[in-house]
Amino acid sequence: MKLHELTGRAPLLPLSLELENGQTLVIEQWLRVLPEQRYVGKAQWRGRTVLAKLLIGNKASRQYQCELAGAQLLTEQEITSAELLDFQQQSDGSAYLLFEFIDNAQSLAAAWQECQSDKPLSDRQTAVLGAALSAVALMHLRGLWQSDLHLDNLLQQGEQVYVVDGGGVQSEQAGQPLSQEKAIANLAVFFAQLPSAFDAHLEELLIHYLLANGEHALRLENLQKQILSIRKWRVKDYLKKAGRECSLFSAKINLFGLRAVWRAAEDELEPVLSNLDAAIASGHIYKTGGAATVARIECGHRTLVVKRYNIKNLMHWLKRFWRPSRAWHSWREGHRLSALRIATPQPLAIIENRWCGLRGRAWLISEYCGEQDIIDRLATYQDNDAVPEAEVSALTELLNALIREKISHGDLKGHNILWYQQRCYLIDLDAMQQHHSMRSFTRAYQKDRTRLLRNWPQQSPLYKLLDQRLPQLPSNCSED
Repeated sequence: MKLHELTGRAPLLPLSLELENGQTLVIEQWLRVLPEQRYVGKAQWRGRTVLAKLLIGNKASRQYQCELAGAQLLTEQEITSAELLDFQQQSDGSAYLLFEFIDNAQSLAAAWQECQSDKPLSDRQTAVLGAALSAVALMHLRGLWQSDLHLDNLLQQGEQVYVVDGGGVQSEQAGQPLSQEKAIANLAVFFAQLPSAFDAHLEELLIHYLLANGEHALRLENLQKQILSIRKWRVKDYLKKAGRECSLFSAKINLFGLRAVWRAAEDELEPVLSNLDAAIASGHIYKTGGAATVARIECGHRTLVVKRYNIKNLMHWLKRFWRPSRAWHSWREGHRLSALRIATPQPLAIIENRWCGLRGRAWLISEYCGEQDIIDRLATYQDNDAVPEAEVSALTELLNALIREKISHGDLKGHNILWYQQRCYLIDLDAMQQHHSMRSFTRAYQKDRTRLLRNWPQQSPLYKLLDQRLPQLPSNCSED
């Protein structure tokens, strides 16, 4: 096959590609694919294993020049990166770059996944973030920055960190330290991807950066402002992706229906998505009738929860058809929480029935996160003085996260907080809202807090403990 003939999201492997110079490239594994634009894979070339970046389509020439320039900048400035072995822009418009394949390496993103649920700034987290910040600092010291800075673009092999993905590498004045303004802007991109709980630890984390690059006294206030701005943009951009076809989501929307699926789970979910009502009927039903039906189902190796939003009668339909469904609202808010690193079952798919754009029944499929809610979890503590420290700390952490992001739940009863893997998970997000005004959020938060405490008798030791420990907001909060 010729390079320009590549098509689809997952071309069959192994795949032999004939290059214009007469050499053959055999792709063994796809690592990242943007259909009809960019294919990145592990390959065999001239008897050795390489990382192949294959570019096709009308953007190929520009992307090739960016990738080549970035790779050359990293080499020239002696930034540890994969060696560029071969590259060519072909006469048919396609292009390729071949890099050494770094064996036994792990992306810092994968290392972060293993420890992201630790308490903020655990030893493991500090090791990952410290390695990343040291690599970023060295780039800044040499006048470079990576516009698409994230942990997936840093590989670690033993103690050595490699900078990969030269397409995002840019220079201000190669060989000269990056200006303070550019350095802060790039660091803000990095920190904005971390949970906001890490904002309180910026000074500690920046020590790793300053040990490798102490050229500037970084202004923490400026950095914090830019982090907040970028984080808001990232969440907004992510929520847009949750409703359209992209690398993360498979989406089909027309006048007669909506279907959006987390792409990584699409193949496994397909048998269920084709007949959700049958899956619900054969599963364990928690709730049936009325406005919603909820069931636990098995799908391959996954346990899932399916919630069907029913239309009770004509009057109910007349109230619902013209506005976004509750399933869609829960889908968006679930992904908002996920983007903000607030624990909630991962939303995996949403389906809406539509007729000429008018909405009918809808289904939301989410991960299964156990069945023990916080009321059940704390039942044995209600009438004694024992302190359930892990549970109270987790509840406090959850409410503090909602305060940081100015998010109200709308129905924060104990049954809507699951206890799973030593954390509190929010469910039933139909009424969730992120507020722009601190004043409106304060009112909504007080209602949420009051609703949560109503789960226990006011005179019980547990109620008094929670009322003392759960965060409160002053009733006269000014606008923010």
